Amino acid sequence: MNLLLKSVKIFDSSNVDLHLKKRDILIKDGKIHKIAGKITAGGGVEVISLKNLCLSQGWFESGVCFGEPGFEERETIANGLLTAAKSGFTDIVLNTNTHPVPDSSSDIVFLKNAAKDQVTELHPLAALTKKSEGIELAELYDMKNAGAVGFFDFKHPLENANLLKIALQYAQNFGGLAYSFPMDANIAGKGNVNESETSVRLGLKGIPHLAEELRIIRDLAILEYTGGKLHIPTLSTAHSVKLIAEAKTKGLDVSCSVTVHHLLYTDSLLDEFDAAYKVMPPLRRKKDVNALIDGVKNGTIDFVTSDHLPMNIEEKQVEFENAAYGTIGLESVFGCLNPIFGTEKTVDLLTKGRERYGLRPIAIKQGEVAKFTLFNPDDTYKFKREDIHSTSKNSMFLDAELQGRVYGVINMEKKVVNS
Repeated sequence: MNLLLKSVKIFDSSNVDLHLKKRDILIKDGKIHKIAGKITAGGGVEVISLKNLCLSQGWFESGVCFGEPGFEERETIANGLLTAAKSGFTDIVLNTNTHPVPDSSSDIVFLKNAAKDQVTELHPLAALTKKSEGIELAELYDMKNAGAVGFFDFKHPLENANLLKIALQYAQNFGGLAYSFPMDANIAGKGNVNESETSVRLGLKGIPHLAEELRIIRDLAILEYTGGKLHIPTLSTAHSVKLIAEAKTKGLDVSCSVTVHHLLYTDSLLDEFDAAYKVMPPLRRKKDVNALIDGVKNGTIDFVTSDHLPMNIEEKQVEFENAAYGTIGLESVFGCLNPIFGTEKTVDLLTKGRERYGLRPIAIKQGEVAKFTLFNPDDTYKFKREDIHSTSKNSMFLDAELQGRVYGVINMEKKVVNS
C-alpha cells in the first residue's frame, strides 16, 4: 500500500523539527518513505487530502471492553476493533470482561488470533486470579508469554490483600503489570451512585469516597513493601489523586488512569434516573472533577481511558438500581478531551502508554513504520446516534457538543480512513 498524505499538520511534541509543521508524507510498503514540504505522487500512489488534515502517532487506549467471547451480542472483537480504528486508535488494551474470563494461555492466544488482520492491534489483559474469583492466582507467567500485557480482575475488588502481595512479588520476575481495582466492597456495600446530597435526595444507595481511597491506601502500602509494578485504574476522587501523587514522590512504580466521563460529568446528572450515567466507579462531585483534571495536567494521572463498556439495551433501559454499569466511549474520546485540554495536550494524552505495557514505541520519521491517527481538531458537532459505530448504543455522550473529529488511522499496510 502506497499512500501520499498531502499538506498534513503534524502533532508530535517529541519531534521539535516536525511538531505543528505542515508536510507531505509518502508511505511505501507500510513505512514512512519521505517527509517533505511538497511531494509529487507517482504511479500507484493513493493521495489522501482532507479538510484541515492533522496527524499524530497512532493513539493508544489503555482499557476497553468488547464482548467476545461470551457476550458477542454486545460487541464482537472484529467490530470493536473497527470502532476503535474509526475512533483514532491504532492500539487498544482489552479488559477481561468476557465469559469465560481469560485466565489461561490458550484464552490469550484465542484473543490474539481473533484480532488478526484488523487495522487496530489488540493487546489483551489476563485475569489476575482464576475465574477472577479472587481466590487463587492464575498462571501469570504463561499468559505473559502468550501475549498478555497485564493482569486484571475487571472491576472485581481484590479483597485478599495477600494475593496482591504475592502477585506483585511473583510478577517482578518477568516484568508483569498487576492491576487492582480501587474499591472496598464492604464499604461500598450495595451502593450504586456517589454518596452525596444527590444520593440522599434521590433515595439511592451511595458509595462513599472512602471505599476507593482506603483500597488505594492498602494497595500502595503493599506495593511499597513488595516492589513491582502496579496499575490502579479509573480513579474518581480528589483524595485518590493526592494519594497517587504522594506514592510517586516516594518512587513507587505505580500508574493510574481516569475515565473521560469522570473528567466531564458529576452526579448531578442523576436527577432524571437515566441509567446512561450509571457507571463504576460512580460519577462524583465537581470538586473531584476539578482535581482529576488537575491530576491529568500535572502528570499524576498517567492515562485517560474511555472505559468503553458496551451493554445491551435491555441491560440499561430498566429501573436505575437494576441497570448495568457502563458507557461506551471510544467514538467520543477525542471530541470530549479536546475542549478541556487543547489539541496538543490531548494528543499527548492519547499517544501515551505503550511503554507501560511493554509495547514498541513509534515515531514519525523516515524509515519508521507508518502508524498514524488522522483527525480534524476544529470540527464541532453534536454527538448523535449515527456517530456511534459500536453494536451497543449505551453512550452517556449523546447530544453532547464535541470539538474534534477523527478521520481514521493508518497502521503500516492497513488503513481505515473516512472522507
